[in-house]
Amino acid sequence: MPTAEALAPIRKSLLVRASTERAFHVFTAELDAWWPRSHHIGDAPMKRTVLEPHLGGRVYSEQEDGSSVQWAKILVWEPAARFVMAWQVSPQWQFEPDAAKCSEVEVTFTPADEGHTLVELEHRNFERHGEGADTMRTQVGNEGMGWGGLLQIFKARAEEAN
Repeated sequence: MPTAEALAPIRKSLLVRASTERAFHVFTAELDAWWPRSHHIGDAPMKRTVLEPHLGGRVYSEQEDGSSVQWAKILVWEPAARFVMAWQVSPQWQFEPDAAKCSEVEVTFTPADEGHTLVELEHRNFERHGEGADTMRTQVGNEGMGWGGLLQIFKARAEEAN
């Protein structure tokens, strides 16, 4: 089987008026407070989203019908500095259990001047998704409802009462 051609990663960054500890905490422990209810792969409406804060932890949504749907797994966990997760979503927007068919999302938190934090997100290895990888890359790279818009929602939450 031929190797899929590598697709360029999606890279986003923004400066957040918050400490690295706060930015990391809001991105991970407070994920449910800022992640849009429209962004899920379950069949029923989403009730909440959960990130288990440890290596091997799941990222999943609980649906209003009582079901839960995993959509990521923590591959690297370095609190306040970075984390990496397997993006376990297929191009058909379904759960993908096979790690060889999953892209990765890395988020880093770097101290910056005046108590700010540089937050950098890289979503990479789209070619692992196979057919439909280009479409997924385009959708998650979207400034409105993709990572660009999500990071703006995160930033607003991280800067609240700060």
